[in-house]
Amino acid sequence: MKKFTVLLLFCFLYQSGLSALPGTPKQVRAFKAAREIVIDGYLNEQIWQNQAIQDFTQKNPKEGEKASEVTHAWIAYDESYLYIAAKLYDSHPDSIVGRLARRDNQIDSDWFGVGLDPYLDKRTGYFFLINPSETVVDGVFYNDSWQDNSWDGVWYYAARRDDQGWNVEMKIPFSQLRYKYSEQMTWGINLYRNIQRKNEEDYFQMVSKKESGFVSHFPELIGLSGVEKKQRLEILPYVVSRAQYLVHDAQDPFYKQNQYKVSLGGDMKVGLGSNLTLDATFNPDFGQVEVDPAVVNLSAFETFYDEKRPFFIEGSNIFSFGSGGSNNNWGFNWGNPNLFYSRRIGRTPQGEAQDNDYSDFPNETRIIGAAKLTGKIGSGWSVGAVNAVTQRTFAELDLGGVRTQQEVEPLTNYTALRSQKEFNSGNQALGFMFTSVMRSLKDEGLKERLSDHSYVFGLDGWTMLDENNTYVLTGYMAGSYVHGTKDYMISMQESPVRYMQRPDAKYAVLDSNINSMAGFLGRVTLNKQKGNFYVNAAFGAVSPGFEVNDLGYQWRADVINSHVVVGYRWFDPDNFMFRNKQLYAAHFRSYNFDGDALVSGYFVMSDLQFLNYYGMNVQAIYFQRGYHNTLTRGGPIVSNPAGYEIDLSGSTDSRKNVVLNVSGSYSGDEMKSLYRNVSADIEWRPATQATFSIGPSVSTVSENLQWIDNFSDPVAVNTYGTRYVFGKMKQTTISANIRLNWTFTPTLSLQVFMQPLISTGKFTDFKELSAPRSLSYRTYEASQVSYDKENNQYTVKPDKNAEAFTFDNPDFNFKSLRGNVVLRWEFMAGSSLYLVWTQSKLNEDNPGDMSFRRDFTNLLNAQPDNIFLLKFAYWLNY
Repeated sequence: MKKFTVLLLFCFLYQSGLSALPGTPKQVRAFKAAREIVIDGYLNEQIWQNQAIQDFTQKNPKEGEKASEVTHAWIAYDESYLYIAAKLYDSHPDSIVGRLARRDNQIDSDWFGVGLDPYLDKRTGYFFLINPSETVVDGVFYNDSWQDNSWDGVWYYAARRDDQGWNVEMKIPFSQLRYKYSEQMTWGINLYRNIQRKNEEDYFQMVSKKESGFVSHFPELIGLSGVEKKQRLEILPYVVSRAQYLVHDAQDPFYKQNQYKVSLGGDMKVGLGSNLTLDATFNPDFGQVEVDPAVVNLSAFETFYDEKRPFFIEGSNIFSFGSGGSNNNWGFNWGNPNLFYSRRIGRTPQGEAQDNDYSDFPNETRIIGAAKLTGKIGSGWSVGAVNAVTQRTFAELDLGGVRTQQEVEPLTNYTALRSQKEFNSGNQALGFMFTSVMRSLKDEGLKERLSDHSYVFGLDGWTMLDENNTYVLTGYMAGSYVHGTKDYMISMQESPVRYMQRPDAKYAVLDSNINSMAGFLGRVTLNKQKGNFYVNAAFGAVSPGFEVNDLGYQWRADVINSHVVVGYRWFDPDNFMFRNKQLYAAHFRSYNFDGDALVSGYFVMSDLQFLNYYGMNVQAIYFQRGYHNTLTRGGPIVSNPAGYEIDLSGSTDSRKNVVLNVSGSYSGDEMKSLYRNVSADIEWRPATQATFSIGPSVSTVSENLQWIDNFSDPVAVNTYGTRYVFGKMKQTTISANIRLNWTFTPTLSLQVFMQPLISTGKFTDFKELSAPRSLSYRTYEASQVSYDKENNQYTVKPDKNAEAFTFDNPDFNFKSLRGNVVLRWEFMAGSSLYLVWTQSKLNEDNPGDMSFRRDFTNLLNAQPDNIFLLKFAYWLNY
């Protein structure tokens, strides 16, 4: 009888939807649906009468306590779909917050969500969120706890309120998920609820803030059997119509032929089994919905812009290199090279137009086709591969009525391969990455500007150092090889990334006879993953010859870098003032391969959240005097003055209808340069379906060593026969990011974005470097400098025996207004219609002289460039 009672109890728990035996891991059972489940928010199907998943636990605000409101949830499935339902009880249903927003905008609201780990690899997965107004967010997990919402699955959902709270139903096609198929499958799962008015986060499996990871803690989802093994095929054809009304010369013969264009293309997804996906795109439309921000870049380095093109965004985390295994990475003047920077593919052609009266120079390089393979194979192997071919691109030129063509971008093949193998339940991993760029170079001018082929190969991985996975050691190494003409290799050696032409360089010296260049990169990091006490330390080096900018992004070479960070984190409220607080201190140092100490300093930071959910962050940095090997833009190394920086930011309670974030920074150095910035972001929610935000920013710079130019002069014997000329620059920049989001329905939204920017710089006190490795500069006297107003040029006679030299007036007054309006309608699941209007204005009157009223008026009166775009995409699923 006793054995029968135990068996009966076990059977009851097995059928109840979860196992609740003390001390055993939680499990969730999926129920097989015998008939169709209608996704309408009414939980009236018989299957939802089974025993519910419950017992949710708070993570915030009272970690470990029982959820303040009751949540019941169920998991079901049939041959083609996974279903999730939830009854979210609320003692005050009139206080439920359900704001409307566009997809993937996780605004402050009540939410219900599910996380899935279909591979059961304890590191990757998917998440699906919905709020009471049917705003949805979806994306992927990677590296155990990191999120990426760029993935947009096609799934079905409904939310409905009643007098007990609100209900949720989700219907997720198995074809949208990647998993290792078997007749009986076990996945990982977790469930989440957010109650906005209480700032409460509840989880079925709560992971303490002192712990590390998220997906690795998921309970098991059992009971999935008899799922249909179906070949997946999705096709997304689209048509794009574009009209351009640009500022142009009325005599320009090319304007009319480019004003109106219609193009056709398509994307395709093919499932290779249940765990691999092949994406392909033909004649792709890579037009961006949101414009890149305007910047004033006075450095020698390239501006980095985020990727915004859907084909490259989706699944991009698979190609992340060197950051896996650790839940935190610190840089401190390191700048981790990005081995795969997809914006290189289809970028603006790199050639220069020859002499012409008018030119039709393409803004982008057409991508003939691109394909991407992503997923997992075998046991713990993740794979990713991208291949794209861009066409040979020509600019049309008109000189005296004679039309010619000039090649400005060669036929190019881009390849990126990525794979990683995890061992011992993710406690160790080893991966590799390979990229290649191969060009068919025929134009002599392009041979001087581009490599004919380049390759990068890297290894990365991690290992946990203890049984509790508290400490992890991560590392990576990579090598590069670039081949091209001698002229191209000279330009690579002289680029701002390495400046090998420095007259005092010792380790890496410019060689004008080479046709190739190779280099290496390596870094190892120790990180404490969890607990109150924190430590992070790293050591890395990138050699002068390392080069990945053909298909990656790299801003520096010739660096040896290290740092150590220690800190303490209080995760629980102290019942006095703070809800949580963190305190960190660090020391960092960088050298070049000549052994010169470039940067060395100390850093402290405190991050605080008050009991009323206001927040504050304070940072302070002190830089010791070191050396600067890029300030002279290829000239000798100079002393880098000691300096300091203080940053302060604060935020108000995000639950309110008006939310304020403010920040300020103040920095300076022993050369009496000063940098100040104040910015704010104000978000107003006038209605549940609308948000308006404005982010003004004001910065002032008083830079005493702003580089102007280098001038050869054999008389300048102290500086290797070259005069390195600088000036004092006073710069004022005023800008704002303005956004209006109006969501009419969960599938119909309007977005308005505008960015005005005014930046003015005035140069005075021209000077030259007196001696290398010093802070010694000689300011020119007034009698040595003359200004030609008609030609807008300065002439300097530095010494009676020296030749005079001239340079253009470096003063500037850059005014830009960029914005767009986007109306998006997802008229069917996976199918959408876009209407986009983009406008940009530019004005550079009155260089060096700022008058906000006059400058803003000039900007508003400037002639605009207007682009109108209509895009229609229709999703087909087979």
